[in-house]
Amino acid sequence: MTVYERPFGRHFEDFEVGDVYRHWPGKTVTEYDDHLFCMITMNHHPLHTNEWFAEHSTVQGRNVVVGNLVYSLVLGMSVPDVSGSCIANLEVESLVHRHPTFHGDTIYAETRVLEKAESKSKADRGIVTFESKGLNQRGEEVCYFRRKVMVWKRDFAPARERPYSDDIWS
Repeated sequence: MTVYERPFGRHFEDFEVGDVYRHWPGKTVTEYDDHLFCMITMNHHPLHTNEWFAEHSTVQGRNVVVGNLVYSLVLGMSVPDVSGSCIANLEVESLVHRHPTFHGDTIYAETRVLEKAESKSKADRGIVTFESKGLNQRGEEVCYFRRKVMVWKRDFAPARERPYSDDIWS
């Protein structure tokens, strides 16, 4: 019998400058997703929640998905490949929305490794700088950001644990 552990994040040694991670799957943003996110975050701007207002009073002529939802989706899509086992997200250096996202658009994401450096104060970790892009189904870049992540080195990373024994299939 073989037991497979799903990779979730990577260690410092796994990242190479220039590597690209194509995250999967994409996510179609529904009107419900957008409205719920707006209500949870107290963003009541009618551009996002009022169809009549968006049609008659905006340059887009229709509702636009709130930018923080788009950013959150791209960031979330990167977690299994990039930061799922990190120590901490340290910084978002820049965040740009190049094109609007509309209800019904599907967001895809990719992340590239820009830099990596060992910690100067602790031998068990390093800092990796990434850039991520969110693209819609038309290939338009809807979101771009750079971020720095503190990542465990492999020999120091905590083991994955579960609240039950390994012999459940015995």
